[in-house]
Amino acid sequence: MKTTKIISLILFVGLLYPSGCKEKSKSDKETSSTAISLKDYEEIGLKYANTTQAELGKNLMGAIQKEGTLGALEFCNIQAYPLTDSMAVVHHARIKRVSDKPRNPMNKANAEELGYIEDFKQDVASGSKIDPIVKTEGRQVHFYSPIVTNTMCLQCHGMPGEQVKPVTMAKLQELYPSDMAIGYNENEVRGIWAIVFDQKATE
Repeated sequence: MKTTKIISLILFVGLLYPSGCKEKSKSDKETSSTAISLKDYEEIGLKYANTTQAELGKNLMGAIQKEGTLGALEFCNIQAYPLTDSMAVVHHARIKRVSDKPRNPMNKANAEELGYIEDFKQDVASGSKIDPIVKTEGRQVHFYSPIVTNTMCLQCHGMPGEQVKPVTMAKLQELYPSDMAIGYNENEVRGIWAIVFDQKATE
């Protein structure tokens, strides 16, 4: 009889608290969902950065083909901001390029961004895998990825007197009296994409 009462009590307690294991499963699911959403946001940020870079690059190459390097400098001076802003409108995001050595003072990185630039520089220098930085703050996503120099970049961002010709340097000094964005070699971090967009629903 006593045994029957104990079994009944156990069953009763089980009915009162049936969700212990299920709560743990739900927590695990939420953690997994968060991880998946961050990866989704990384892909979204890369899409925004890459499509904006493609738009800038397409127009830059057009300027180079028509008017050479000096024409490209004029293009960047006048059109880089409007084109970037137009892509921000397309993607419903805030998109900017910032640097520790800006050409335009408006592109100077803030303290937080400077830290990310330094992290990316260390990754590139060590040959480590470079992953974008993705953070959520409130209902917004903050995305950062490096801008790395290639051969074409060095025409305007390389070593003065070597890749950067004297006529190009003269034009740079005319357009950007406070220019710091020179002296780079190939495959170096010269800045980052800093993109902010609203969180999106994920399944």
